Amino acid sequence: MSAQTLLLDWLKARLTPEALAWLEEKAALIATGAPEKTVFTTFSSCIRYSGKAPLNLESAALKAAGSEVPGWNPSDWTCDQAARAFLLTSLPPGPGSAATLGRLWQTADVGEAVALQKSLAVLANPEGQMPWAREAIRSNIKAVFEAITLRNPYPALHFDNVGWNQMVVKTFFVDSPMHEIEGLDRRVNPPLARMLADLAHERWAAGRAFSPQLWRCVGPCADERALEDLKKLLGSAAPTEKRAAALALKSCPDPRAATILEADPALAAAARDGSLTWENL
Repeated sequence: MSAQTLLLDWLKARLTPEALAWLEEKAALIATGAPEKTVFTTFSSCIRYSGKAPLNLESAALKAAGSEVPGWNPSDWTCDQAARAFLLTSLPPGPGSAATLGRLWQTADVGEAVALQKSLAVLANPEGQMPWAREAIRSNIKAVFEAITLRNPYPALHFDNVGWNQMVVKTFFVDSPMHEIEGLDRRVNPPLARMLADLAHERWAAGRAFSPQLWRCVGPCADERALEDLKKLLGSAAPTEKRAAALALKSCPDPRAATILEADPALAAAARDGSLTWENL
């Protein structure tokens, strides 16, 4: 079952017959090479037919989404976002459609921009969408930034380390939930770990708090300075920081990390047996 079929199935259960007929008619026009103006007007007016209600997908539907596109998590999608994604998946393959999408991005309002970024999970020609995907991580609009960053498999699959690291660091600055970044653990890299460790030191120096999820991206690539930081955190009085340090140390391949972790046998055991995770931190 394709992503387009899944989107249509979800919408069939939520739209009126008239709205569904309109949507399928417009998708058929787009699929046969409708003029760009038709794509623009259809994408913009779609919300009048779909509404903005949450999809509220059940677990089986979410599982189907992840099976079709690894990492795709439309748990927070709305009907207008699904309808717009359905329309965009009807675009004929090729550079012309990529150019149309780029121009659509340039003229989009906030709601349309969010739908475009979420649609990246299911669109063909992912490399052709890279310019406006990279623009989204520079957006000052948090909803647009989070649409590309959170629960979206596109960045982990297609961003180079420069774009990926920029995105993760900005997540830290705008206080978005870092743990909802798809592919976070498999895309850790030493430059990112150093940047985040530097940010932690800046926050400490300024007396400012920050999310201990930061150490999730530091632990696997921890250098000598980062290991000292984690050792200090493991001995702190703050329970969440202690647990984050334990998980970060557990993920570090350096033998010194295991030695540091053994200073707290209970936390070491919890980190190793899986009862302590970043999700339940």
